[in-house]
Amino acid sequence: MIGWILLIIAIVLVVAFIGIYNSLIQSRIKVDNAWSQIDVQLQRRFDLIPNFVETVKGYMNHEKETFEKIAELRTSWANTQSISEKAELDNQLSTALKTIMAVSESYPDLKANQNFADLSEELRNTENKISFSRQFYNDSVTSYNTKLELFPSNIIASMFNFKSRDLFKAESDEARKNVKVDFGSNS
Repeated sequence: MIGWILLIIAIVLVVAFIGIYNSLIQSRIKVDNAWSQIDVQLQRRFDLIPNFVETVKGYMNHEKETFEKIAELRTSWANTQSISEKAELDNQLSTALKTIMAVSESYPDLKANQNFADLSEELRNTENKISFSRQFYNDSVTSYNTKLELFPSNIIASMFNFKSRDLFKAESDEARKNVKVDFGSNS
């Protein structure tokens, strides 16, 4: 009789162990998928930028520094692998794009340009998708990291070397600020 009880307890423990392990794997895959969605949207934005910059360049000659910064960020993006580095590049690019959009308000001919309007709308839609993707990623990471900390999944996670993931966040105080545009500096 004791043998059967021990066998049932062993089976329950094995099933629980497998369930927890599989749950950790599913969470890790969800985090990887969520990051892929951000990566796809960020790449889409970087692919739209050359057309956008070319459309805007003729109207905003004094914004040369911003255009150079965007080109530099685009190059850096291609050479970056880590989530934190990509998050920082994303924050810098968002700031540069906000500057261009804000400055474009003072150029009626540019705002009337259909290509500019179409590209602006594409970028706005992409920004919205990036925002939703970031939120989904951070939710997935939070859920995954929580599983890594809670008992008893934390024991299994440490046995199989599951590592916590970083949230996608603004790394600098500058990225959290509103963009300031000075129309008085046009020369």
